[in-house]
Amino acid sequence: MKNILITGFTGQVGSQLADYLLSETNYNVIGMMRWQEPMDNIYQLTERINAKDRVSIKYADLNDFSSMYEIIDSTRPCFIFHLAAQSFPRTSFDIPIETLQTNIIGTANLLECVRKLKVAGDYDPVVHVCSSSEVYGRAKVGEALNEDSQFHGASPYSISKIGTDYLGQFYGEAYGIKTFVTRMGTHTGPRRSDVFFESTVAKQIALIEAGYQEPKLKLGNLASVRTFQDARDAVRAYYLLALESEKGNVPCGEAFNIAGEEAFKLPEVIEVLLSFSTRDDIEVVTDTDRLRPIDADYQMFDNTKIRKFINWQPEIATSDMFKDLLQHWRDEISSGRIPLNR
Repeated sequence: MKNILITGFTGQVGSQLADYLLSETNYNVIGMMRWQEPMDNIYQLTERINAKDRVSIKYADLNDFSSMYEIIDSTRPCFIFHLAAQSFPRTSFDIPIETLQTNIIGTANLLECVRKLKVAGDYDPVVHVCSSSEVYGRAKVGEALNEDSQFHGASPYSISKIGTDYLGQFYGEAYGIKTFVTRMGTHTGPRRSDVFFESTVAKQIALIEAGYQEPKLKLGNLASVRTFQDARDAVRAYYLLALESEKGNVPCGEAFNIAGEEAFKLPEVIEVLLSFSTRDDIEVVTDTDRLRPIDADYQMFDNTKIRKFINWQPEIATSDMFKDLLQHWRDEISSGRIPLNR
């Protein structure tokens, strides 16, 4: 049975991808993680991991070339979904060097491992390089972003993803590695980290409902318009693109936008989430600590290109997605896992 490697296995998207692959395919799933990572998002898989039932964990670090080489060489995955990253734009202002190191050099380490193994013998995997819609940065209001839109770094994170993006394209074009690059718009749903806007709103509502926070939502910049999609829809697109790449139907190094088709101003997201709340006395206040020096204030996308390659569109309604996100935080809190108020 063939292997699939997921870097960033314990993250929201990595764990959702693992769930999807185990449910919808017959591949073995290998999850790469660092030994000290939290396992909250993969607890549903621990019984299968312990039983060695088509899913296993391998320890490695993007910044350690030898560990990356060993994991790829020993498992020879036919698909590599490279999702691991320092993925928090706000945090990247505090740790810019680590963000650049992990996201750019870490990606180069992975691709160099594949290149060396490809040259050395019969190994030619599909490599999905996960970039980000943040590469477009501060887009013009009213502009629908397509894959040819100009990059404009708006944070150390977005700059690191520009580097990641170019690496994926370069290794495909220069060395014939079957890479494809995805620039996913804002994606959320259950397991979304609480450092992201819609998840911190849902988390704070759940904390307020449970009596752990006063009825005030502490938020930063709300002057942003963006699409939202469920990560469970996005991982389907990842897999379908990988299949087409394996068949040779996707040019090496090709880049794709993957985005939701329902746009919201951020205050509208708050309204939707509050409509699901058991409380009617919650107010919104500005927390200056949550403001970024510069923001990507407008992000609307054109999904035309991806539909030329795969039969895909978002299926989960954003209202259901936000409801599931709020319920996720209610479940966490009711289980005694009280999150930090950050």
